[in-house]
Amino acid sequence: MAGLINEDDLATVRERSRIEDVVGSYVTLRPAGGGALVGLCPFHDEKTPSFRVTPSRGFYYCFGCNVGGDVIGFVQAINNSSFVEAVEFLADRVGVQLRYTDGGGGVRVEPGLRSRILEANRLAAEFFADQLSSPDAVAGRQFLAERGFDRDAAEHFGVGFAPMGGRELAKHLRAHKFSDDELVKASLIRDGGWDYFQARLLWPIRDAGRSVLGFGARRLFDDDRMPAKYINTRETPVYKKSHVLYGLDLARQNIARKNQAVIVEGYTDVMAAHLAGIDTAVASCGTAFGDDHARLLSRLIGSTDALKGEVIFTFDGDAAGQAAALKVFAGDQHFISQTYVAIEPTGLDPCDLRIQQGDAAVRELVGRREPLYRYVMANTIAGFDLDRVDGRLGALRAAAPLVGSVRDSSLVNGYIHELAKMLGAEIDEVRREVARAGRRKLPTGPDRAPMPSEPPPDEPPLLGLPMPNPRDRSLEVERGTLRLMVRAPEVFAAGWNGVGVDEFTHPAYRAIFAAIADAGTPGGDWPQPVLEAGADGTVAAVVAALATEPLLRPANPGYAAEYVAKLRLLSVARSIANLKSKLQRTNPIDDQVGYNRMFATLLELERQRRELNEAAAGPAS
Repeated sequence: MAGLINEDDLATVRERSRIEDVVGSYVTLRPAGGGALVGLCPFHDEKTPSFRVTPSRGFYYCFGCNVGGDVIGFVQAINNSSFVEAVEFLADRVGVQLRYTDGGGGVRVEPGLRSRILEANRLAAEFFADQLSSPDAVAGRQFLAERGFDRDAAEHFGVGFAPMGGRELAKHLRAHKFSDDELVKASLIRDGGWDYFQARLLWPIRDAGRSVLGFGARRLFDDDRMPAKYINTRETPVYKKSHVLYGLDLARQNIARKNQAVIVEGYTDVMAAHLAGIDTAVASCGTAFGDDHARLLSRLIGSTDALKGEVIFTFDGDAAGQAAALKVFAGDQHFISQTYVAIEPTGLDPCDLRIQQGDAAVRELVGRREPLYRYVMANTIAGFDLDRVDGRLGALRAAAPLVGSVRDSSLVNGYIHELAKMLGAEIDEVRREVARAGRRKLPTGPDRAPMPSEPPPDEPPLLGLPMPNPRDRSLEVERGTLRLMVRAPEVFAAGWNGVGVDEFTHPAYRAIFAAIADAGTPGGDWPQPVLEAGADGTVAAVVAALATEPLLRPANPGYAAEYVAKLRLLSVARSIANLKSKLQRTNPIDDQVGYNRMFATLLELERQRRELNEAAAGPAS
């Protein structure tokens, strides 16, 4: 296990990484009054700016898609990176050399290497794109033309050509002051100085922020010394094939806007899909679509109205396509959106389909998608002899857990009817078996891989707590109290004026106050410790929102006292209501002592309510 980042270094990175500068490299920001900046959200498509940055607090928040956080959280979201990767990215950006505590000798990237690799990749992508017009690249241009891609398409997708000589890229990058050691670590040259890619057509693989992470390359010549048709950049500090999707830079905003992602199998398929109007298409790079890819798309599509979102896989109709669909189903629990498959019976991939039948055929392929559950259900049943009673029973028992695993409960009844029709069985019989199966794992046969139909118990949800509605009037006092604590903690006395966690009713607000209480004495970096104390995604988003929301009037101790009085007043009112209900259910004759005790408590609560009413009203004008 690698060590932890030194706390002083982490604080230095936060201090030097001004959020308006980092966000401003991705978003055009303009002043919005009160020291805040606004712009169009980079995480969803919008025409009216709802994305707000508060430099004085170091936070961003989007009131349209409810995402927010600090500068590190922004880098995590925009680059789809981990916390450590985001810190290292910012450290390279602001020139901080990170130190790590001893955590078992894990290998760390030397400071500045990530930014050097990204810059080398950017220059390499420009170099390869220029080489596509060279005389040596005739075969590459012919390859593209035969697949319906003209010069404009090549430029749009950044397609390039690696020269045949084998040393041209190395010479070009050395002229830009890159060392051979850096270029080897970037997987741009090999030990010995030879270019990693030679005489191949290349596609740059970019992240959501359009930084070039690596390349995918296709063989053009029969005498190519590399036998594989496609090769990709080796894993580097910035390129991890299980974390990247080709075309994401072009599709990211469309995916967020349409709540849809279309997964195809190759670089030319992505190009064909986009040119045909399917601008949400992406592809995995040199590896099968996996769990990390699924989580990446889930973050892009988001958690709001998630069941309305779609992740659509394109597969061939042959045995390999069926096997791929079954494999996707095994990881379906990582999606919060509905998953579909789009099958082309002729076996054509989107690129060949566009060549033979045109753009409309590609759009039709995606348009006739069917739910993944239905497709897998049909393939599960196909393994049984439905002409035999035991075959039908076996098919029912194999398929029933699939129906029970459907996340959208409104679809379950329809799938029960479909399954009954497929089997020629009575609907009540199918319904009973589905209820009995619950969410069991699908039985496996000799040629069938295990396909779990429920998420593992330790799989955390994308956002563990429900997101509170900021316009809920019943929670207005709770939100206002927390807003004041986040924005002006200095107006509260020690111990937050005696406020307790039980005075908050919404789970997210309770968690935020618990994080505030655990964060210790507010300091200059407040409310950063609150984010660190609360690990839940909802907590981070709401704290970011609170940090950007304006106060209703200037903060002072009296204002804080009023809010605390209102918060306690609501808590006392709830206690009074509960006690009155219990008194009504208690017989004063059978339980005279208990009844009198509760009545005395009620009188005390009513006294407290009168005092709190006066305090909540504030000083008389």
